[in-house]
Amino acid sequence: MAEDELEKLVARRDELRARLEAIENDYRQGLDRDTEEQALQLENAEVLAGIARIAAEELTEIQKRIAEIS
Repeated sequence: MAEDELEKLVARRDELRARLEAIENDYRQGLDRDTEEQALQLENAEVLAGIARIAAEELTEIQKRIAEIS
């Protein structure tokens, strides 16, 4: 039972890490030269920041749970 839970937690941890890395890569690309595109990117940045915050919080909880099980 604990092994199944651990496998699921590790898989979710890896998924969250990949999501956070993708968000960081998106930020690194910077803003487009087109001002209309920049406006959309800035709107999306707010959404991405929220997603990143929630993912980071969940990642912290998962890492704690993995440590407890291991």
